[in-house]
This record gives sequence, structure tokens and C-alpha cells, in this order.
Amino acid sequence: MNLRPYQSEAVAAVYEHLRTRDDNPCVVIPTGGGKTPVIATICRDAVGPWNGRVVILAHVKELLEQAADKLRHIAPDVPVGIYSAGLKRKDLGYAVTIAGIQSIYQRACDLGPVDLLIVDEAHLIPPDGEGMYRQFIADAKVVNPLARVIGLTATPFRMKSGPICEPDNILNHVCFEVGVRELIVQGFLSPLRTKAGLQKVSTDDLHVRAGEFVASEVEDLMDKDALVEGACAEMVEHTKDRSATLIFSSGIRHGQHIVEVLKSKHGVECGFVSGDTPAGVRSGILDRFRSGALKYLCNVNVLTTGFDAPHIDCVALVRPTASPGLYYQMVGRGFRLHPGKADCLVLDFGGNVLRHGPVDAIRVCADDRGEGEAPAKECPQCHALIAAGYQTCPQCGHQFPEPNKQKHEAKASTEGILSGQTTREELHVSETTYHVHMKRGDPAAPLTMRVEYRVGFNHYFREWVCFDHTGYARTKAEAWWRARSVEPVPGGTEEAVELARAGALAPALHITVEKKAGEQFERVVAHRLGDKPPRLEGDEGLPEQLPQPVGTMYGIPDDEIPF
Repeated sequence: MNLRPYQSEAVAAVYEHLRTRDDNPCVVIPTGGGKTPVIATICRDAVGPWNGRVVILAHVKELLEQAADKLRHIAPDVPVGIYSAGLKRKDLGYAVTIAGIQSIYQRACDLGPVDLLIVDEAHLIPPDGEGMYRQFIADAKVVNPLARVIGLTATPFRMKSGPICEPDNILNHVCFEVGVRELIVQGFLSPLRTKAGLQKVSTDDLHVRAGEFVASEVEDLMDKDALVEGACAEMVEHTKDRSATLIFSSGIRHGQHIVEVLKSKHGVECGFVSGDTPAGVRSGILDRFRSGALKYLCNVNVLTTGFDAPHIDCVALVRPTASPGLYYQMVGRGFRLHPGKADCLVLDFGGNVLRHGPVDAIRVCADDRGEGEAPAKECPQCHALIAAGYQTCPQCGHQFPEPNKQKHEAKASTEGILSGQTTREELHVSETTYHVHMKRGDPAAPLTMRVEYRVGFNHYFREWVCFDHTGYARTKAEAWWRARSVEPVPGGTEEAVELARAGALAPALHITVEKKAGEQFERVVAHRLGDKPPRLEGDEGLPEQLPQPVGTMYGIPDDEIPF
């Protein structure tokens, strides 16, 4: 089995992290993008060339089965055991153990020394407390203090605590990340279309608990005759030529209402599964859906992760959610490619796209918990949900009116359409990384330090600090450094990156980004910084060797560099 290029890059990034850092890496690959082949390849290499032992942790049996299947294809000679009550196996003593966390979290010592702990759906690791993942990892490190943790996820954030990778968390650094939009363009994920329901609901009166709308209030809001009947009529109309529709309802009562209306009003059979569905019944319904014998399937919070039905070409969200992670996981059921599948239609009856942004460009801000204006809008003519910057609807050609002059500055960060307009926007920074950059094709050019600010889920802004230059550029670099550090100004870029990675700089809490109409790239023009850290003690914590400078890293073209 050959890995896709980005999967190979992910594996290489994990190995580079384990070689050069002492903390734990995380890989971010979208739902449907193939995290399991990455896991299987790491297991093959860990057991073969490195003679190590690995445990793979997941929370649903479907993910365990996927991992076992991929390992059989990629590494047929690797001894693999499964420890899962749901799969009726409790294997011990294998080079690779694939384990359900609910079954094994108190049995880490029974496995013996393990070198790598690989966690699928790693966003489920709590940032603190004693949850099952944290207990298992802590016990495994008692047996082998040198054990390393590798996380994989499509959503590297938690609504209550923000990014899952922090210095004090179990996972510390995103070593590789690829986005939904990128994989759609490359042809590895299905194109997506979004359409709002004609029936509108207001979530203004819903309360939020632990980052999500209160379930009972959501069900009462959505389970109204007019809304259910209208949603079912739209689903049937829009899916006449589609193969498989997965429906997310807000509760058991609501889901059963949808099933009944589809049958009585439209003569359509719709399956239904929830957490209360017996395992045998659930398995039979899912098999019928996967085989194509059942076109419609409604569920309540059970088919968000681990459920693999690539032929799904319509996802209907008949519920609102305040969680961008749950929104992403629901829509992600339609990401996979399948023969004859042109795209996946997302029917949104809960205002989720407007709340969280387009499905291929979700905006996540841990500070405001997703509040504020999302970068999406609804076409009044065809009800397509599109990015806010469109002036012409790509679905029906509707022309949106020009925004009035008073709104230009307020909307410029998402619209950006007026000639000569300069706009600024302050953004929360979730992670800052530092890199040595060499200008491609010009080895004599001075090195520069590239500073990357991650904003939200998968959006980066960059600036270049010129320690190896002379004159005004060097003066600016010195002022930039003094504003952030009590360490002496470094003599060159490589020293600056080394010190920055060792913790010499104050954290950037927010950045202000300026965009001028007609220019290709935004510029970081201001910063809100945290406290300067104390002086570093000796050389402790400094990396032994920096990566070799390259002209293009993370797909950043040299013509983006503003000098």
C-alpha cells in the first residue's frame, strides 16, 4: 500500500519531531484524509527497524478495526493483538496492541514496557484531571519513563480549553497539518456543497453548557411539526439523484419524528440508530445503509467518528451545535471519495455553517468559543451557503449588492473587494513557531527568521525578521527582539531561531493583520505580547542542531516574502 504524498510527509514529520525534540507530537489530517495508514506505517517502522513496542488507543471499535485492517496490509509480518471488550478480545504480549481505551485504561502495567503510545482522535485527551487516556498514559510511563505519545486528530482543539497542543499538555506541538481545502483541491477528498434549509430557527434563547447547547432545549426547539415536515420535504427533494443521506437529529424523540414523517408523508424508509439501539440491530441497519439497500439513515450522536460509508453524498444537519468540532465531525462523514460520487451536499437546518463558517474553512477561536460573525453568508435566491467574500453566488449567479461605505472597514477582513482599501483585523494567536528561511535560487541571500502565527484551526500568518541583514532591516530586527526578550540581541538568524525555540521570547497573544486591496498577501503590523520570560540558564533546552534552511517550507513561495 503506497502512502499519499501528504501521508508520507506526516510520517517524516513525526520522526523528525521524535529525533529533535523531547516532547510529544500531534498530526492533523482531515476526516477522510487517511490517518490510519500513517499510524500503520509508524507501527511497521517502530517494530521492524527499531525493535520497539506500540500501543494504539481509540475510543470506538470501528477505529480499532480500521487500524487492524491497515496494519495487515502495510505490515503483514508485524504481530498485532487487540484488546477490546466490544470486539471480545483481550490480547497481551504483542509487538503492537490495538486497544479500546475504555477496556484497557486500568491495564497499562499488564502490557509491559511500551515505546510508543499512538492516540487516534487525540482531541479526546482531556487537558487536565484523571480521565481514562491520562490514567493509561501515566501508568505506561511508570513502566517505561521514556515512552513517547503521538496524537492524530482532525480537530486539534477543545472548546473549553482551546488547542490540545500546549507546553503543559500531554501533546505539545503540531508537527504536521494539512487542511480540508487543500485535500479537496488535490482530489483526495470529495468537493462539498452547502445549502440552508428554508425553515429557519433561532438559537438565541438556547443556553450553552460545557461548550455546547443544552440538549433538551435543542430537541424542544427542533422537534416542531412544521420544521420537521419542512426539513423532510427538502431532504427528499434535494436527494432525488443522490445515493445515501446521513441525517443528524437533536435527540431520540426528534429522530423518530423525522423517520415517521419520511415514511408517512413521502413513502421513504429511513433507518434510525442511537446510543440505545441494541448492538445487533444497529449492526444490521448500518450494513443495509452501507450496501445501498437503505438510502436514508438518521442518528443521534453515534455516527460522528469512526463511521465509514464513503458513498454518503448528502449530510443533513437537522440540529444546531455550538461546537465547531462536532460540526466538523458530522460534515466529515461526507468527505470520502467514492466511484460515481461528484460531491457531497450538506443541508443545514440548524444555522451551523453561518455560525462556524464554510465546511472547508471552519473558523475556530478558542477565546470567544466560536462567537462572532462567521465568514459565511446565505444566497437569498438559491439558499446556498457560501464564503462571505463572494459578490456573485457560484451556485446560481445571484449578484450581492455592494456593501455601503460605512461597512467597508468592518467587513474588509472577509470581503476585501474595494480598490485601494486598507483594512486591519486583530486575531487571537493559538501557536507561534520559528524557522530558518533561505531564499530559493539565491544561496548568497542573507538568512531570515520566519515567524508563523497559527490563528484558529488551520490559518497561518507570517512575518520575516532580518537578523542577517544590515541597515534598516537589522535595526527593525533588533527592536523586534528587544520588545520580546531580555536576552541579548542575537548576532544572526540561526542563533535567533535557536533562542526562540528555547523559550527566550514573550508569547504573541494577538496579532493585527493589514490587507491592502490589490496586494496578494496580508502583513502582520502589530502585536499584543505576553510577559517577557526570564533569562535562560546556560544552554539547557537548546536544540542540538537546527533543521537545514530550505527555500520553501510548508508550501510557502518565496514571492510571499516582503523583501
